[in-house]
Amino acid sequence: MGTLISVASGKGGVGKSVVSANLALALAKAGKQVILADLDVGGADVHIMFGELNPSVTLTDFLNKRIGRLDEVAIPVTVHPSLRLIVGTGDTLATANMAYARKKRLLKHFQDLNADVVVIDIGAGTNYHTLDFFLMANIHLAVATPEPTSVLDLYRFIKLAAIRRVLACVLARSPLSDVLSNRDFTSVEEVLEVADATDAGERAAAVATLQSFRPGLIINRTSDSSQVNVLYLRKILHQYVGGDLTLLGEIPDDPAVSLAVRKFLPVIESSPESQAAKALLVMSAAVEQLISVSAGRSKEDIKQPEEKQTRVLLSNPVFSPDPQAALPLKSEVPPASIEPRQPACASTLRSTTD
Repeated sequence: MGTLISVASGKGGVGKSVVSANLALALAKAGKQVILADLDVGGADVHIMFGELNPSVTLTDFLNKRIGRLDEVAIPVTVHPSLRLIVGTGDTLATANMAYARKKRLLKHFQDLNADVVVIDIGAGTNYHTLDFFLMANIHLAVATPEPTSVLDLYRFIKLAAIRRVLACVLARSPLSDVLSNRDFTSVEEVLEVADATDAGERAAAVATLQSFRPGLIINRTSDSSQVNVLYLRKILHQYVGGDLTLLGEIPDDPAVSLAVRKFLPVIESSPESQAAKALLVMSAAVEQLISVSAGRSKEDIKQPEEKQTRVLLSNPVFSPDPQAALPLKSEVPPASIEPRQPACASTLRSTTD
C-alpha cells in the first residue's frame, strides 16, 4: 500500500486544489508513481488543471459500481507518465451526498490503490465526509491563507478533525460505542473524559492517538503585508486541542498561478522559474521527507508489537507546559509529525447524517 496524503482546508478558495495538483506532479517528477484523487465531493475541479475537460471515467462510475475497482478509474495525464488522476464527482445529488455504505467502500478501496503515493484533494468545510476523508490518510496537510477568516476556519477544522479522530479510537474500544456515537462533543477533552470514565486504559489510548496527530501546514498567497502568526496558532492548538502543526511551506501570491490555471497546467510545469513554483517545489520536498519517514515507520510497525508502539507514543505529554518553547518559525519536518498506522482506531464513525 502506498502513502496516502490528504490535503484539506477550513474554507474554500484558499488554493487547496492548486497545492494538490502541483504537489502530485512534483512527486511524480521526483520518481514516484502518483495518483491524484479529487474527493472534493460536489465541487471537483482538479482535472481542469490538467486539461482533462471530458474524462472518460470519473469517481461516479466507481460509486455507482459501473467499475469494480477504484484503481481502474485512475486515468493517465499527458503532463507526466508517472501521474494518474481520479476525476472527482458531484454531478448529482446522490454522489454529492453519498450514503454511509458508499463512503465506507470508497475508504476501503483507497487502501488498495496501486501507487507509491496517493494525493487526495478533499473539499473544504467540516462535514463528516470531509473529516473522514482527511483522517484516512497517513500524512495530513492543511492549507490556509493569511486572512483571519481562513486562519479561524483552519483552527476549527483541525479541532473537529482531532475530535473525530480521538472519538473513533474510543468508540472502537468502548462497549458504550452505540451511545457515544450519537453524542455531540465540543472539545477533545470531553472525549478524553468519557474515555477515562469508561476505562482508565481508554484515556491512555485516546491520548496516544491525539499525540500522533500533527498535520502539516501550508500557507498560500503570502505577501509582505500579510503574515500568519504560526507561533500563536500552534499555541492555541496546544491549549485547546492538544495537537500541533508542522509548517511545511509558504507560497507567495503570484500571478503565474492564475496564468497556469488558464493554460490547464500546474504552475511548476508552465512557469517553473516563478516564485510560486519555486515555493511549491520546496514544500513538495518537505512532504517527500515525510513520505520517507512514513514508509520507514510503517516497516517498523510490522516488526514491533502494538503495545510497544503505544508506550513510545505516550513517552511525550500531549499538553506542553510551555507551548511556545521550541516552536520553530521556519519550515521543519520532524519525525514526530508522522503517525504510525493504528488499525484499531481507523474505523469510520457513522453519524445520523451519513
